[in-house]
Amino acid sequence: MAGGSKELGDRIRQLREEKRKTDPKFTGRQFSITLEISPTYLSKIETGDMPAGAELLKRIAALLDTDPDILLALGEKVDPDLNQIIVEKPQAMASFLRTASGLSDQQLTKLRGYMDALSEENKKEGNKQ
Repeated sequence: MAGGSKELGDRIRQLREEKRKTDPKFTGRQFSITLEISPTYLSKIETGDMPAGAELLKRIAALLDTDPDILLALGEKVDPDLNQIIVEKPQAMASFLRTASGLSDQQLTKLRGYMDALSEENKKEGNKQ
C-alpha cells in the first residue's frame, strides 16, 4: 500500500512541529503513541510514502487543532460522515454539489450563512412540536 501525499505529510509535520515547541508530547514517537500507530507509519505518512485513512486524518486534525477537512482534502479523502449524507440523499446532494462547485468562495460563504439560518429555523420548529 503506497502512494501517500507529500503535501499532506508536510502539513502534518509542520503542524506537529509547531505544537512540539510548547508541548513535548508532539515528538514523532509520542504523537504516534497517542494516535495508536507505529512511529514508522507516522514517519511514512509525513514523508508522503504511505497514505492515511480518513478516520486517522480526523484524529490527527483533532490533536493538532486544525480543520479535518483540510487534511482530508490533502489526503484526497472524504469524511465518512459526508459519504453517509450523500448515500441518504444521493440525487439531491449530487445536484447540490454540482451546482455549488461553480460558485465563488464568497458566494459559498453567503450560501453557508443561508443554510445555517435554515438549520436554526428547523431546530426551533422541531422544539415547538
